Amino acid sequence: MTERITVDARGSFCPGPLMEMIAALKLAKVGDEVEVLSSDKGTAADIPEWVAKVGHTLVDSTAHGGYWSLVVRKAK
Repeated sequence: MTERITVDARGSFCPGPLMEMIAALKLAKVGDEVEVLSSDKGTAADIPEWVAKVGHTLVDSTAHGGYWSLVVRKAK
């Protein structure tokens, strides 16, 4: 059974949200999803770039009023 972990990094600035997501992924199992909430607009580009580089899957990237929600599935 997969799990979704939510990391609320709103108010944190680069590279904080990315580092918090990496820490959550280390604790997750393959197939689990980590959702990162971030008010730092750089996160919307940084996380998808990192995910593609290391081989995980970006499931969703959505802009909300003042913050972004990015969901990453652990692939390995």
